[in-house]
Amino acid sequence: MTTQPEKAARFLELHQPGQPLLLPNAWDIGSARILASLGFQAIATTSSGHAATLGLLDGSVSREQALAYAAALAAAVDLPVSADLENGFADKPDDVAETVALARDAGLAGCSIEDFTGDPDDPIYELEFAVERIAAAARAAHDGTVRLVLTGRAENYLHGRKDIDDTIARLRAYQDAGADVLYAPGLSDARDIGDVVAAVDRPVNVLVRPGAPTVGELAELGVARISVGGAFAFAALGSLVEAAIELRDRGTYGFLERSRIGAEAAMDAFRPE
Repeated sequence: MTTQPEKAARFLELHQPGQPLLLPNAWDIGSARILASLGFQAIATTSSGHAATLGLLDGSVSREQALAYAAALAAAVDLPVSADLENGFADKPDDVAETVALARDAGLAGCSIEDFTGDPDDPIYELEFAVERIAAAARAAHDGTVRLVLTGRAENYLHGRKDIDDTIARLRAYQDAGADVLYAPGLSDARDIGDVVAAVDRPVNVLVRPGAPTVGELAELGVARISVGGAFAFAALGSLVEAAIELRDRGTYGFLERSRIGAEAAMDAFRPE
């Protein structure tokens, strides 16, 4: 088994601009093991996908629940696992730092902290305070024998503030505050993504979105990591809905072929070593 410090170091090494790490987001232990069996080199958690397994919407899970889920994934696969820790489940920098320290205790290789406040009326932290939060998270991430890979996230594009200059200013500030990876979920325009990559000196993560450039195109732009967020989890739920509607409305079993594919994947991934 690979040690936690080795996983964290390996996770950072996998971020190569122009050769993006494909980072799938697993929503439970089973999906994590299947993704590992398919050859992915690292795995991330998904806040929205995990919340869905509990019958909740994104943003409704507690810090304790999120860390327990992340710890379970980290223990289930011999790969680096990075956790989506939302806004650190706190406003104050010291409390964000405590969350990151708990992420280390959970066996993780990395984590992300975003600048979304959780308040739809005032969704993005003021820049200076947001930087203080990332700086505190970075100190916690980089302290000790396990140097967690910290991703700083600028969320404004997801919350009605589509200002590329502000996004770049925030990501530069998070870089200076100690973030190892930079991430602006919501960007899908190739020019904007290229501008971000050119403006910073850290690996850049891009979230898969409708209309986003392909993996090959993102590689050409210099992107270092590509993640899917909750997309795989909701694709699985979409398959459930389609199968259930087919059974209910048509009385046919076309879904059994997809079921066979899933069962075979599970048999390969879950077989005792």
